[in-house]
Amino acid sequence: MEIVFSPIGYVKTEAVGDQVKDDAVISQIVLMPELVEGLEGLAQFSHIFVLFHLNQVAKDSTMPLKIHPKRRTDLPLTGIFATRTMMRPNPIGLTIVEILKVEGNVLTVRGLDAFDGTPVLDIKPYDPWEAPQNAHAPVWWRKLYET
Repeated sequence: MEIVFSPIGYVKTEAVGDQVKDDAVISQIVLMPELVEGLEGLAQFSHIFVLFHLNQVAKDSTMPLKIHPKRRTDLPLTGIFATRTMMRPNPIGLTIVEILKVEGNVLTVRGLDAFDGTPVLDIKPYDPWEAPQNAHAPVWWRKLYET
């Protein structure tokens, strides 16, 4: 089965390399002009989910199914679906970002961890009432953010 998506827009950012991982990075999502009407009401939300194609990740036929998160050997060898690695069978990125401004077909956002030119597949409003009250992560996950 083949699944085909068409981008709804693309990312504009000056961030390069590891800078894109900085939560303070300001970027723009430039939507296709014919979709601008679909943005009506979006500015009333503080945050959105952004789904994007990880188009700059090299496709590797020998992609491992287990990795050390962020290549840290002090953390357990873990299945890729239990990590946020970019190396995935389907290179799809997902990030929650803060909306700073919506002007025409351009959304200015904070915290988008995508490179300049990255194709955007979809945006959806973030609903804080859907956040699970009992969410948790393993101890090794918290270690990722301690250093």
